[in-house]
Amino acid sequence: MSQLLTTRQAQNILQIERTNGFIDRQVQPMTHTPLAELTLLHASFYQALSDPKRIMILYALAERPWRVTALAADLRLPQPTVSRHLQILRQQSLVLTEREGTGITYRLADRRIIQVLDMMRQVMFDALKRQTAVCNQ
Repeated sequence: MSQLLTTRQAQNILQIERTNGFIDRQVQPMTHTPLAELTLLHASFYQALSDPKRIMILYALAERPWRVTALAADLRLPQPTVSRHLQILRQQSLVLTEREGTGITYRLADRRIIQVLDMMRQVMFDALKRQTAVCNQ
């Protein structure tokens, strides 16, 4: 069974956040992030980004909207695999769909996700450089 948060679980966490006054405020860096917020981030958002294939899909969707078959061919992945990953990304509201005739086109829900991914990659590369420097001393 998937470890991603179900819609009902996410709604429950958001209700707790709202009750505690954490929703309806601007997101700001916090020294002590509320546990419910961290739980929501980890269980949904971070889990959705935990697979490299999903990250590849997000980068492809940053270029343009795609239909599943064309996206699968472009990424050289089986179509059922791409469909499954798109379903997960859609459940977490990272991609949106639009029906076009008999097909469905996928696009990014928010282009800022690419900035987040780019920043995460840069942090990872910088950490690897530091590790390499320590090993070479």
